[in-house]
Amino acid sequence: MATKSIQRNAALAAWMRENGVTAAELAERVNLAIQQATGQPGNVAERSVFRWLSGENRSPQRRVRDALESVTGRAFTDLGFIPRRRPAAAQPAPSEDAVRRRTFISLATATTLAAAAPTTAAGARPTLGVADVNRLRERLSELWLADDQHGGGPVLEQRASALAHRTLSMQQNGSASQRVRSRLYALAAAFELAAMFAALDSRRFPEAQRHLEKAVTLAGMSGDTQVQHQAWRQAAQLSGQLGRYTDAMAAAEACAATRINKNDPLYASLTHSRIALAASNLGDRPRAERALERASAAIDRADLAAPRPSSVAFYTPGELHGLSGLVHYRLGIADQAEAHTHQCLAALREDQHRNRAYYRAHAALTQVAQGDLEQAVATAASVVAPSGAPGGRVTHLLQSFTSALQQAAPGTAVNRDWKDFIRTVDTPPPHQGA
Repeated sequence: MATKSIQRNAALAAWMRENGVTAAELAERVNLAIQQATGQPGNVAERSVFRWLSGENRSPQRRVRDALESVTGRAFTDLGFIPRRRPAAAQPAPSEDAVRRRTFISLATATTLAAAAPTTAAGARPTLGVADVNRLRERLSELWLADDQHGGGPVLEQRASALAHRTLSMQQNGSASQRVRSRLYALAAAFELAAMFAALDSRRFPEAQRHLEKAVTLAGMSGDTQVQHQAWRQAAQLSGQLGRYTDAMAAAEACAATRINKNDPLYASLTHSRIALAASNLGDRPRAERALERASAAIDRADLAAPRPSSVAFYTPGELHGLSGLVHYRLGIADQAEAHTHQCLAALREDQHRNRAYYRAHAALTQVAQGDLEQAVATAASVVAPSGAPGGRVTHLLQSFTSALQQAAPGTAVNRDWKDFIRTVDTPPPHQGA
């Protein structure tokens, strides 16, 4: 009897190589995804990953398959795996669960299968309900938690974009009530916005713009005022990063026109903070200061414990202090900018590594503006030590710090010390997110 040949899983190996993920790291991420999805810890070991790579195991269990798709943002089959097959009996008609699995793989595959099926297959379309919506919301919460802790990047962007595509595939191939369809469109928009923010955080502006354009369309189709508010405020942020300050103000003002802005003081506070940032970039100090006052008054009225989407979990009184620091720095009020930034840093959770690095870098800029150069260098150095310089927006902020220090103290010992320090820092691979 001939021995069946085993081929290495080149697709999975390529993904791991492209994203700098080791076998041990992949096993850890898969186990975490299993626990988040089922409430039970996963039992994938490093040895299991080696068996996947060698081709010895090409059909892991269903929960492992789902976790792999969540971690990588790719369909199971695109990672070089094959679905488990039940023993052939009399070729029974595909079950509802089988149809749903196929729709999750790709919209193109699902469309092909539907075309090949008999006309009676329309009755076999999976029925989508609140349980499907809730599962997708859990995935969205996982994305925003990863961003909040570690920042964005291409991997997180890819995962979010894949989930947006998957959500739209469910829309196309399933039957649902109008209420469920609205929620699915809102979730697809929210996944695109998560992808947009991941791209923005790594300063990949063309990709961020593409995700934003998709999200605005989907948010409009959903009728969900919360995701519409999110789309406009992220549009304001992207425009600000690109130096299109008038566009940023227009997008911030669009936030004010949403129904949620009128009904929830937290969203009103978010709107005013975005208006303040846009006004500071336009040099309009009176409007910026009025907007900050309104943002502070609104967040004081807000019920911070009320249930809200995961996309606004970052916005706390501490984060408002951080944004106030940015506004005051841009207005040339460096002492108040530093005070607000320190209040923000004191309020951050221990696991908010990206935000801590970002606001520390900003604090260093405010210290340069006040002439406190040695303290500024010490603060900036704390951003990159001990594991090397971070990526994306934080690196850009440190470059701004280097330029500001050079302008404030050219040829000084403190400037030379900073440049020597920067040269000794090992540059890490591009920022990937978690």
